[in-house]
Amino acid sequence: MRRYYTRACNFYYGIQSKELVKKHKSIPLHQIKEISFDHVEIISRKSKKKISIDKINNLSRLLKKQVKLDIKKISAKKKNFSSFNFKKIPNILGVLNVTPDSFSDGGKYNTKKKAIKHAFDLFNSGAQLIDIGGESTRPGSKAINENLEWERISKILYSINKKLPLSLDTRKSNIMKKGIKLGIKLINDVSGLEYDNQTLFVLKKYKTPFVIQHSQGDPENMQNNPNYENELLDIYDFFDQKIKFLRSIGIKHNNIIIDPGIGFGKNLKHNMSLIHNISIFHSLGFPILVGNSRKKFIKEISKKNDSKTRIGGTLASSIYLIMQGVQILRIHDVNELQQGIKVFREIINS
Repeated sequence: MRRYYTRACNFYYGIQSKELVKKHKSIPLHQIKEISFDHVEIISRKSKKKISIDKINNLSRLLKKQVKLDIKKISAKKKNFSSFNFKKIPNILGVLNVTPDSFSDGGKYNTKKKAIKHAFDLFNSGAQLIDIGGESTRPGSKAINENLEWERISKILYSINKKLPLSLDTRKSNIMKKGIKLGIKLINDVSGLEYDNQTLFVLKKYKTPFVIQHSQGDPENMQNNPNYENELLDIYDFFDQKIKFLRSIGIKHNNIIIDPGIGFGKNLKHNMSLIHNISIFHSLGFPILVGNSRKKFIKEISKKNDSKTRIGGTLASSIYLIMQGVQILRIHDVNELQQGIKVFREIINS
């Protein structure tokens, strides 16, 4: 039987969304009346068909059953965890790299004093969680010794772990374990839990919330001609299979976030396809995180208008992602994004 996928589309936001939901003309995303949709796109590896929600009953019996099950996941209320509030969109995961070589801010916050100040700045600007990382995973980077990684982040963690809600950006199980014992609220593993085979045992033992990110290859080689049969559906299937595997080994909780991994083993075409069609991942039933901040796709599109901070491209892509119901954005420039969101909301609700 051909596999079909359901992508919620034609979203409404703000006052207009509330009015349509009240009239039962659109379906609220995760019971949030401020964002809703009135069409779905039914996708296979050979076809696409967009239909309005009032035409779903006209589908064949089996397809109608699947689409309705997907819509149930898309519209189901999300339970809050890890300091995130899923009654609102978006939540912001603030980026704190304490590395000398991260792609956009390497060396900027790799002293204790600067890192702590920046963490508080991110939080006070509106980040729900601060994502601290001691190993660069930019394209071309090489893995570092776990003792060095822990040395970079431990002095920061010990200073602020009881003062700020923290996420830990690491691929290594021993680093995860140490961070969890200090009260880390979320594990963010860019390898999709593939780098260290002990990671799954740590996450199972401590029942810690975590992010599954998709990445093709390792940071050292992931941008060497990345290839997919269909990047959107291949990555969807990766998450679907990974969740089934996690369930099979006894990780039963739903405190899981999925991240398609913009820029991790993807070229511009792949990244644009993923961002444009990001709402397909709602039918997996888990919150979506996107790391679009300052990414290379902004440079590739803007070309001569590129800047080091890439705030313009970050803000443009962030507003689009918000309009597609993405629950979490991983952001360097939290204050600037919050400014943009406030202006956007005021305009759309005027």
